[in-house]
Amino acid sequence: MGIFSRLSDIVNSNINAMLDKAEDPEKMIRMVIQEMEETLVEVRSTTARIIADKKELTRRDKRLEKQAVEWENKAELAINAGREDLAKAALMEKTAVNEMITLVHEDMAKLDSALNQLSLEIEQLQSKLNEARARQKALLMRHDATSSRRTVNAKLYDGSVDKAINKFEHYERKIEHMESEIEAYEMSGKNVEAEFAALEKEGKIDEELESLKARLDKRSADNKSTENK
Repeated sequence: MGIFSRLSDIVNSNINAMLDKAEDPEKMIRMVIQEMEETLVEVRSTTARIIADKKELTRRDKRLEKQAVEWENKAELAINAGREDLAKAALMEKTAVNEMITLVHEDMAKLDSALNQLSLEIEQLQSKLNEARARQKALLMRHDATSSRRTVNAKLYDGSVDKAINKFEHYERKIEHMESEIEAYEMSGKNVEAEFAALEKEGKIDEELESLKARLDKRSADNKSTENK
């Protein structure tokens, strides 16, 4: 079981219900508390790794932003030298860098979402752990009062869990089949989409080139006007 799945199970678990069905409630409580403590350690370690990953993405974002500015400057230099071909190439590189910046921002947003969720779940788990520790003795004392319900519960749940799991697996297979069909449809349209994307990118590059040339022409005209004064 993965750490996030286990964390969710523990956060959503009902301690009293677990004790009602346990043959040895004292042992069960010790196991629950130990599981919570171990999970807290793992989740906090995972949180630290995510924070480190976010810092690395932040550093990468700054490097990419710097590269984008450098390619812009190179394009300007090429225009001044009369090398539109180099200017266009530089702007294409700038576009590629900006695309990577977008991906980095998306990854950072995902990490922020994961950190927020982890923070919430850690708080909930800590609350569960505090509850388990505070009520350990009282919950154990209730075991005798609930022992008579054990047989009834066994009959109520006999076979129902297996049936539910079988249904779940059946629907899961159906969903996987549907997902495979969707992936096949998407793959068939990727080549056409890529061609249109390339055309669109080429158009944006040309527009940016013209905009850059216009800015440089205006700057040159402003400089000449200043010199004439």
